[in-house]
Amino acid sequence: MAGGVGSRFWPYSRNNHPKQFLDVLGTGDSLLQLTYKRFLTLCPKENIYIVTNELYNDLVKEQLPEMTEDQILLEPVRRNTAPCIAYAAYKIGKKNPNAVMVVAPSDHAIFNEKAFDACVENAMSAASEDDKLITIGITPNRPETGYGYIQYIEDEGEVKKVKTFTEKPQKEMAKKFLESGDFVWNAGIFIWSVAAIKKAFESHLDDMAETFEEISSSFYTDKEAGTVKKAYAECKNISIDYGIMEKAENVYVVFGDFGWSDLGSWNSLHEISDKDDNENVIEGQAITYDSKECMIKGPDDKLIVVQGLSGYLVAECGNVLLICEKDNESKFREFVADVKAKKGEKYL
Repeated sequence: MAGGVGSRFWPYSRNNHPKQFLDVLGTGDSLLQLTYKRFLTLCPKENIYIVTNELYNDLVKEQLPEMTEDQILLEPVRRNTAPCIAYAAYKIGKKNPNAVMVVAPSDHAIFNEKAFDACVENAMSAASEDDKLITIGITPNRPETGYGYIQYIEDEGEVKKVKTFTEKPQKEMAKKFLESGDFVWNAGIFIWSVAAIKKAFESHLDDMAETFEEISSSFYTDKEAGTVKKAYAECKNISIDYGIMEKAENVYVVFGDFGWSDLGSWNSLHEISDKDDNENVIEGQAITYDSKECMIKGPDDKLIVVQGLSGYLVAECGNVLLICEKDNESKFREFVADVKAKKGEKYL
């Protein structure tokens, strides 16, 4: 899934070049390229599909030139993750109705690739044998309010039944989840057979199932773009979590311990980056005084001097300079909305 705009990473992530196309980790590859390479060990390259907004078609082709037109699924509008996954499931099902799918965001960081492969292969094996909708859970190490939580039922097996989903709780609730010991973070990575997810759409989002079933005959033909445009006009804006995972009875979780970050915000990037003696992360040229736990990013040809800040973001990216509390993630969407209303698209 590579269609988001990464508003919590503004002003580094922009509408015309969002974070999945950026070299956020300084590896020489964008997050999309890293994700693509990660899955080459799990399946042949012709079985990898990218779902993105049609605005980013050229970016995908530029960064992944080996992808064919049929492997790049273009969304005409953003409708959250349920339509995105439905499009992919029905298209893959047209080619192979017995396929097992792994659905992954294109902008996550994974630091232990071998452990990731083992976790996904374990989940794929379970999904191929039974009618299971499987998600990967990460053991929490702090009361994080930016992630969804999964409560599971303890048993002896590696694939555990899910009891409840909770989206981004308040801090006190997150603390209780941590203390209880039977909650994990929802990594947003899903594994299931095409048959199982289509059945789930038919049960819980039947209008969407009907819409994509109707246009499936156009997949892999020159009529696909036109029928997809009509289909998306009929789709509601809803996430796979709200639309299916929170309602279905056959939802399971597999634990993952592979050095994961969703890189959803400046704060999460600060958390995984190398820091100086004062817990500051500096990208570019900067000198700090009496400052700690800051994220400072600027161009190499400009010096940034920071004094007396604690837990702040100082980021100069293109035509925007942003100075704000680093961990106040809800503010970033407010910033973006206000900039759009008051200053226009050129700053987004």
